Amino acid sequence: MRSLAELEPVFELPLATADEDAAAAELLQASEEVLEHWITARGDVPTQETREGFRLLALHRQGAKGDPSFNACRETCREIVYHYNLVQMRDVYSDITDRLSMLAMISKHLFLFVSGKMQVAELGEFCCSAKPIRSADGATTT
Repeated sequence: MRSLAELEPVFELPLATADEDAAAAELLQASEEVLEHWITARGDVPTQETREGFRLLALHRQGAKGDPSFNACRETCREIVYHYNLVQMRDVYSDITDRLSMLAMISKHLFLFVSGKMQVAELGEFCCSAKPIRSADGATTT
């Protein structure tokens, strides 16, 4: 499992590649590793099981046990799977680069949520706003 610092650049890679399947698989794998960090930080062993055919969904389910606020990223995980499937389908009516870009953005969102939640446990209880992370006094900083 790569560290969070090693995973972050994966979501920033240029997606113009000859092998779209490999790029999509890398983003899915990196997303799984992000959830592995969450589960490991809680003292559990990440599952190897799948849910609806995807380990990412099983990892999310495991990570949400005992922490209902973690469900804030449930739909993010489902969107990652959805866009991964769109890349695999090779829809002739869509641009594969757009699908990969969307997959990268959603995967990065998961990374930001989980890494933020590891810093601020209450993140996700009201919404997935990272305001407590961005500033100590509540004012948004850039």
